[in-house]
Amino acid sequence: MALPGTALLPGTAARADDGERLLFRFRDERITESSGLAVSPTHKGIVYTHNDSGDSARIFAVGPDGRTRATFTIGNAEARDWEAMAASVDPATGRGVLWIGDIGDNLADGGRNGWPDVSVYKVVEPRTMADATLRAVRYRFRYADGPRNAEGLMVHPRTGRLYVVSKEFSGDVYAAPAKLRTDRVNVLRRVGEAPLMATDAAYAPDGSSFVIRTYFSATVYRAPGKVLTRVAMPPLEQAESITYTEDGMALLTGSEGEKSPVYRVPLPAAARPSPSPSRVRASTRPRAVAARGEEPAGNGGLGVPMPLLWAAVALGATGAIAFIAYRTGR
Repeated sequence: MALPGTALLPGTAARADDGERLLFRFRDERITESSGLAVSPTHKGIVYTHNDSGDSARIFAVGPDGRTRATFTIGNAEARDWEAMAASVDPATGRGVLWIGDIGDNLADGGRNGWPDVSVYKVVEPRTMADATLRAVRYRFRYADGPRNAEGLMVHPRTGRLYVVSKEFSGDVYAAPAKLRTDRVNVLRRVGEAPLMATDAAYAPDGSSFVIRTYFSATVYRAPGKVLTRVAMPPLEQAESITYTEDGMALLTGSEGEKSPVYRVPLPAAARPSPSPSRVRASTRPRAVAARGEEPAGNGGLGVPMPLLWAAVALGATGAIAFIAYRTGR
């Protein structure tokens, strides 16, 4: 929801025709901390999710009624702090690909401390919805500017490039190398700002834009630092996940907790795919931004002028977010 006193501020989140609706609630008692969402690219109606830290290395395939259709164990993976997932399609085979981000790092402190590296697991989507053990390819990453806590993971549907969004009071978007290596640690480089305390992110199916979720709202970007629109989100106990519907016309967003809900939120017209979306060239990618102090003037992805934003934060938003972060540790 919008912060108190910000209803008339430019860039303030507005509801997309108030058409949000409860899609389903997870019925599986094993799903207690749904922390990531991904719509299956090949199985109609299937949404994947996984638990936060403390669970084993597994993902759940859930149908439109909230019932688990299959549980997939990732046999060669470690679930240290799974925080996000994404889905794409392998252009060579047409098979769906699932990406699982073991990117949480509550020890990271402004580029100090924290894990020396984090991991993303790549899994070929199973052909059938039946319990099975899957094998993954593991890619290890480190940040060029030091350890970060992150909960956002997204993959560009055209280029296949992977991006990580850090969860901080001054977060950032990081791009992985165009070609990932398994024999060395890949370096994540900063390409733009993210809203404070980002909890998830996802690319639109046509690659024309992406969304970043926070505890209170979602921001849609044309490119890093270029805000397209902001979308108000339904009130959730602990907003942790976001993804696009298969047609790119709406967002799905979820929360942690037992029998937690997943909502469908329509996108404003400005953020919907065009009838004939222009082809995204594989060579198109954002340039890395150097140091934080060398950026062009502006507030990046926050969507409101910095003085007004921090005035609102001073009224209570920072306290609320800090309380949530302290309470959950995620």
